[in-house]
Amino acid sequence: MDDAELVRAAQSGDVAALGLLLARHRPGMTAVAISVLGYGPDAEDAVQEAATVALARIGDVRDPEAIGPWLRQIVRNACRMQLRARQPLPLDEHLHAVPPSAEPDPAQLLEQHASRDWVWHALERLSPPLRLVVMLRHFSGVTAYQDIAATCGVPVGTVRSRLSEARSKLCASLLATADDAYGDVSALASVRRRQVEDVLVAAQRGDLPDVLAASWSPEAEFVFSGGLHLKGFDAFVKGMDHDIDLGVRGRITNVVASHDLTVAEIDLINPAHDPYHCPPAVVWVQQLSDGLVQSCRFFHASRAGQAHAISA
Repeated sequence: MDDAELVRAAQSGDVAALGLLLARHRPGMTAVAISVLGYGPDAEDAVQEAATVALARIGDVRDPEAIGPWLRQIVRNACRMQLRARQPLPLDEHLHAVPPSAEPDPAQLLEQHASRDWVWHALERLSPPLRLVVMLRHFSGVTAYQDIAATCGVPVGTVRSRLSEARSKLCASLLATADDAYGDVSALASVRRRQVEDVLVAAQRGDLPDVLAASWSPEAEFVFSGGLHLKGFDAFVKGMDHDIDLGVRGRITNVVASHDLTVAEIDLINPAHDPYHCPPAVVWVQQLSDGLVQSCRFFHASRAGQAHAISA
């Protein structure tokens, strides 16, 4: 099959065709990255980043004959992003102040694409630490490296290395799983979203311990960015009850899930009399085993140029 035929097949949901396209054009993509960034891991990162974007945006290709230039342009864009990121910032300037990307949301694009379940099936083959940084970077609003680092409780350098390793392994996993059967990731995300909603609703009803007992381990750990670790429901329930009594409400904006991880983004709506009681949003990162939440890490995500890590 020539490039145009492979593009049309990929746009129809043929994941093997998409894998062949990426493999066929990888040498040219790598050459572009090296010409801009030089030899080294940065060039490899740019190629892997471009491959991830291509997976999400193959449906946007209007001229199947021009798939090669299209892929190489994505690599150039990824290289430019890396070069801009290298520019030093003043010590008092935070990455949170950088305007959000105008690119379409990868999760929404994949939702519209027939290969979305295939991508998530390949993600499941990654280790939990690698999978989590990919979920945060590409499927949530926690995209800045230092925000991901705070959410995961690791240094920024570790986030960079994990993303690089994850992208490399993801491409190999995508090719390896092209012909596999895979489940409905939308259904899994819906189940996890309902579980998070149940927690928020139960907190308002006053029966939060009963709901937690149904889907959380009684020894569950609650981890805060400031270094505080709590074990068991009591402190979490007390904190939720306190906020509810003051009039704070939560509204889920996004949930992504794999078999053992859930990332839930929640807007926090403060009462009119105390509009700054809580930061504007929080991210829950849950780790599961045997269907039960074993730990939950909290990160107060940025909005409108502000970010607050929970400091206990």
